[in-house]
Amino acid sequence: MGTILKGMSRVRWHELTHAYGSAEEVPGLLSRVAWGDALTSASALSDLGLWLGELSVFDATAEAVPFLWDLAVTDSVTGRSGVIQLLQTILEQANPPRLDVQYASHQAVLDGRGRQTG
Repeated sequence: MGTILKGMSRVRWHELTHAYGSAEEVPGLLSRVAWGDALTSASALSDLGLWLGELSVFDATAEAVPFLWDLAVTDSVTGRSGVIQLLQTILEQANPPRLDVQYASHQAVLDGRGRQTG
């Protein structure tokens, strides 16, 4: 996978959830954002937005955020602005029944915001 998205295979995605169920397909979408053309990247980001941040935040959201930051700061990623918008959306969302998940997701975004963008 190269230097971006390093460590993604160590996350137990199949044990995590997003808005529509199992998060096992999240790595594939992150990879399409990383190495896809503009159309592929935009489509994958749209799905990630629906799954991880537009409706609420989930345990998969907190795990995905460090990889989203990798994408946001990598010049070769065609959809960087969309990734940054998704990170902002995640920061704005809640999950009242799971405040621990909400806190973890928000903290992950805040922890990564000091990274340098190219």
